[in-house]
Amino acid sequence: MKLYCKVVFSLLMISIVAILCLPSPLPAVTEKQEYDRAHSYFEKFIKDSKRKQYRDNWMTCIQKFQAAYRRNPGGNYAAANLFMAGKIYNDLYALSGRLSDRKESVDIFNRLINRHPKSRYRSKAQAVLRSFEDKKTSSGSAAPDAVPTAATESASAERSVYHKERSSRFKQAKTAFKADTSNDVPGDDPISRLIVIEETCDPKAFSSPPKAPASSRGGSPTVINRLRYWSNPSYTRVVIDGNRETTYTPNLLKQDPDSDKPQRLYIDFENSRLGQDLQKAVPIDDDLLLGARAGQCTPDVVRVVVDIKSFKTYKVFSLSNPFRTIIDVWGKDSGETAPAKAVAAGTKQTRLPHKRPLVAPKPHVYHAAIRSQSAITANDLAKQFALGVKRIVIDAGHGGHDGGAPGYIKGVREKDVVLSIARRLAKKIRNELGCEVIMTRNSDRFLTLEERTAIANTQNADLFISIHCNASKSPRAYGFETYYLNLATDDDAILVAARENATSRKTISDLQNILNDLMQNSKINESSRLATYVQNSLYSQMKGNYRYVSNKGVKQAPFYVLLGAQMPAILVETSFISNERECKRLVTAQYQEDLCKAIVKGVRGYIRETTPTAFWNPRPSKKG
Repeated sequence: MKLYCKVVFSLLMISIVAILCLPSPLPAVTEKQEYDRAHSYFEKFIKDSKRKQYRDNWMTCIQKFQAAYRRNPGGNYAAANLFMAGKIYNDLYALSGRLSDRKESVDIFNRLINRHPKSRYRSKAQAVLRSFEDKKTSSGSAAPDAVPTAATESASAERSVYHKERSSRFKQAKTAFKADTSNDVPGDDPISRLIVIEETCDPKAFSSPPKAPASSRGGSPTVINRLRYWSNPSYTRVVIDGNRETTYTPNLLKQDPDSDKPQRLYIDFENSRLGQDLQKAVPIDDDLLLGARAGQCTPDVVRVVVDIKSFKTYKVFSLSNPFRTIIDVWGKDSGETAPAKAVAAGTKQTRLPHKRPLVAPKPHVYHAAIRSQSAITANDLAKQFALGVKRIVIDAGHGGHDGGAPGYIKGVREKDVVLSIARRLAKKIRNELGCEVIMTRNSDRFLTLEERTAIANTQNADLFISIHCNASKSPRAYGFETYYLNLATDDDAILVAARENATSRKTISDLQNILNDLMQNSKINESSRLATYVQNSLYSQMKGNYRYVSNKGVKQAPFYVLLGAQMPAILVETSFISNERECKRLVTAQYQEDLCKAIVKGVRGYIRETTPTAFWNPRPSKKG
């Protein structure tokens, strides 16, 4: 008995000592403390001139306030956190000149106004938005010049040398044409003659250095074999197909009232020739462009001319495997903007327009025939965001002769799995979110990557979601990840982009140089937010129903299918079709259903974040 009492007493003392030795729980961080920490970090940062030179440091400040807001979006400091995030984005815009920063600032201020109408920060946000309008009205321009750097000064010197060389070439060409105005070349025809005589020797055409990712100099000539286009009243995409890569030079010619010539954008392809079956003149005749025409400008240069009715901005870039050059043109009512060097002189930036229902394009026709309609321009972004997400384009990857990645199970192909998932997802979005859904393909047919984005743009989609299955050389790789368009951050992302683009790692490197020009005003911030909601939803939903679920996170990479998208756009790698366990899951209806539930939940979360009243059901008014 004594021994028993001693043992009990010893255990009791050990327990007391252990309890006394435990560290005291840390007090919970209050809203005010979290806001103060973020604000203190910002105040130290804003005084550090060196740190202010790097965009990542600005984004860290913004993310601290956004994180504080997300932890308690209904708290006393929620509006203060939103206001600071919007203010920092606006300060960053003053340095970067990126309209995406200004748009993100406007987005945050409008969310503050909508979500916190009683906060004192509401009037502050409204005052900032009014100042935006006042500056725009007084200056007539939406974006200041970028801060000069050593790189831009070097580029300026290079352009000076380039213009001297072009001037010399122009004088030689002019002399040659005076000596022989016929300038016969192989395959000459009236269209070629018109292009050669009217535009080849125009000194105004030599306005910018060549802009191209690759060259085929010294080898067989590139054959330009097709012109394609898609359009709606405010956007047109023209694609020039070639059989191999070559250098090219885009130039913009101003309208010539004296000779009644329209404004023209033309591209010279070096070491190139016209294909035998090429349709040399393609009438477009939409609200922006008259048409596109191609001619053999010189024995080794093909010129493609786009005749312009009216436009706001344009972009020119190329894709590989096969080589094609893409011209995106936006009208005055479009919200997309191009990099500064691709914008016509004297133009102004515009706001994102209200989306209206359009007719879906016929799958077998290159030109998406859209009925003419009067565009509604939303001058008040607060009203615009209240409209919410109404139209979503779902893109089932691959298709037709492009089977995508082969499955671990024999006979399973990515193109079939993703089409099945896309169909389920479209049905759920219609039923649960009440949104209109357009599918890029609803059958086993091949679509080019640029065609998928063009469908989303011409249909004025509010969101673009591309569905894929992942694959790896390692059969043990598993999990899901969600991507948005940006420069690749790691080797795995580069490999995924190279596979989905059907190209090489080297081409991805070339593409990242192109992206430096293209990404300035794309929907990076919105796409990142949408990707985060979808990825978090996928992980939380699937881990509750399945074992061995891996959250590979939100990533960024240069995907061809997302290039030029005018709306938030993501690419979802649903699971690894190369993994035995996940391949078996992917072919089951239940797993596909669970994936779609998770994606819909993520989209709903994004819509609520952007438009808090989107899913409110107002009570019916009482009559009598």
